[in-house]
Amino acid sequence: MCLGVPPPGPRSMKRIKYIYNPNTLRYEKLIVPIRVILLRVLGFVATAIVTGLIVVAFAFRFLDSPKERVLRLQHERSLQDFELVSGKLQGMEQRLRELEKRDNEVYRTIFEANPVPDSARARQMEKEKEIRLVSSMDENRLAHSLSSTITNIVSRMRFQDNSYDEIERLVKNKEKMLAHTPAIQPVNNRELKRISSGYGYRIDPVYKTVKFHPGLDFAAPQGTPVYATADGVVKTAGNVGNGFGNHVIVGHGFGYETLYGHMFRIKARAGQSVRRGEVIGWVGNTGKSTGPHLHYEVHKYGRPVDPIYFFYSDLTPEQYQQILKLAASSNQSFD
Repeated sequence: MCLGVPPPGPRSMKRIKYIYNPNTLRYEKLIVPIRVILLRVLGFVATAIVTGLIVVAFAFRFLDSPKERVLRLQHERSLQDFELVSGKLQGMEQRLRELEKRDNEVYRTIFEANPVPDSARARQMEKEKEIRLVSSMDENRLAHSLSSTITNIVSRMRFQDNSYDEIERLVKNKEKMLAHTPAIQPVNNRELKRISSGYGYRIDPVYKTVKFHPGLDFAAPQGTPVYATADGVVKTAGNVGNGFGNHVIVGHGFGYETLYGHMFRIKARAGQSVRRGEVIGWVGNTGKSTGPHLHYEVHKYGRPVDPIYFFYSDLTPEQYQQILKLAASSNQSFD
């Protein structure tokens, strides 16, 4: 039934909800209170916020932002670089340790040089401790540790380089050192029968008591030539009343000195340079001596050493073994 009011057009129509009222037995328009509308809006907003927080938390927990992905890749690459550098440092450390050991135990032994103490190579170093701690360090401490290790290794390498420079100088000086090292017998002894008394405790021919004999006695006829056993400079030539009679002391350098005692006559003069094999005098019987012989001593840094170990240039291995047995026999010395 038309009441004269045109029905609203489709665009102006507003959805109106109706609810059946059993009391009035009529459909009545549903009116929602403002309070309910506000509660619904607040509930929707709260749900949206909670959902958003869950989504954001999930994203932060399991998903990386582009910047985070770049940083993560850089971090992983840095750790790989640290591991690579650490491995190389361990290799360098091992190699350097081998070089230092070879330097001390081989090169310096050959040239009779004192070994280099570790404290001189790396005074601030804790060798293996640093590298073992690398795996448990964070990035900053790791970088600092690697830097410190590299500094220590560079310092040790620089010191080792200086050590090899010294060894190079020793190599260049090796020929000179060998020429100045006693290496032959002081008298002609081809038959190996002239050693009458060896190094060590022997019976004194005058006092008939056991005394230390710091050299070798070569029994030989008076006038037998006496040879310098290595290059050097004559320090003493004459009789100074010390029991050796006419004797010569030659300084060879490199810590070596040789003494030739009881000579009949001396040819060398104090201050004279002599070569290995050069005649410096003749066997005699002067001083505290009981018969013509040559008393021969070798000193290393002021202390007597057994001369028998310095005959390697003019003896075969078989002859050397024979002369060792002769020198070791217990007998009476000539002086």
